[in-house]
Amino acid sequence: MPKRGTVWTEDKINRYLKEGRGQGEGSKYAPWLTIRDFPSSGRVSRVHGWTTNRIHHFMSDLETNYFYLLDWSDYITDIREQFPLDREITLRIAETKGIKHPIDTKSQTPVVMTSDFLLSGYRNGKEFVVVRTIKPSDKLDNPRTIAKFEIERAYWEEKGINWGIVTEKEIPKTFVNNVKWVHQALRLDGSHGVDSGNITIYSDRLKRHLLNDKCSMRTILNRLDEETNAPAGTFLFVLKHLIATKEVAIKMNDKFVIKNRPQDMIENIKFAVEEEKTII
Repeated sequence: MPKRGTVWTEDKINRYLKEGRGQGEGSKYAPWLTIRDFPSSGRVSRVHGWTTNRIHHFMSDLETNYFYLLDWSDYITDIREQFPLDREITLRIAETKGIKHPIDTKSQTPVVMTSDFLLSGYRNGKEFVVVRTIKPSDKLDNPRTIAKFEIERAYWEEKGINWGIVTEKEIPKTFVNNVKWVHQALRLDGSHGVDSGNITIYSDRLKRHLLNDKCSMRTILNRLDEETNAPAGTFLFVLKHLIATKEVAIKMNDKFVIKNRPQDMIENIKFAVEEEKTII
């Protein structure tokens, strides 16, 4: 899919504003930039979020990985990526601090600066809003990068909102990979032969085996596929769904290995009418 023209003009900025870019919340939010709009030095991606029930746009693997941590969190209630900053304010801050404001080099138009993530949530019964910028650690010694970050930092300081930088050092790779592994299994769309009509039956059956069997998870899953005449991979999908819905809690900081026994990877299992069962 071709990207749109990347030259910024006042007409283009006004068009984005009229389109509602950078406006709305939750499923109604529209990011200022999408993967079609802007060339990226990293690998772009689109992910359907659990938290917002909408497609998110990310300009690098680092942004995508951080998103998976956010989408897994029980504290985050909204994730707004590529959030635009008020240009009048950033221009004023830049002038006050003697920093050159980012411009489009072709049109000489001051661009609309963005923050990678504007996050809302609840913790200990209190609502919070924070902003996080994502950057590889080896880019943090670039003077121009630091100058632009200073504009961004001052912008959010004026608004009384906590701002911070996240690098790959703050993103646990194994944890993220585990979330990625189950992420598409949250929603039941009938794929893999699993839907809202049979998920409860399949789930209860799998949970019992995970709790009581001493063989590998691979053996358990294959055996259940055969016993129920389900297509191969059905109960693997059910397992992923249970992890995604947090009905089966695994050791998220350990690499999930399907050939291991349940007690090696699973911490506890929730049952509908019973207490949570700890299996380690």
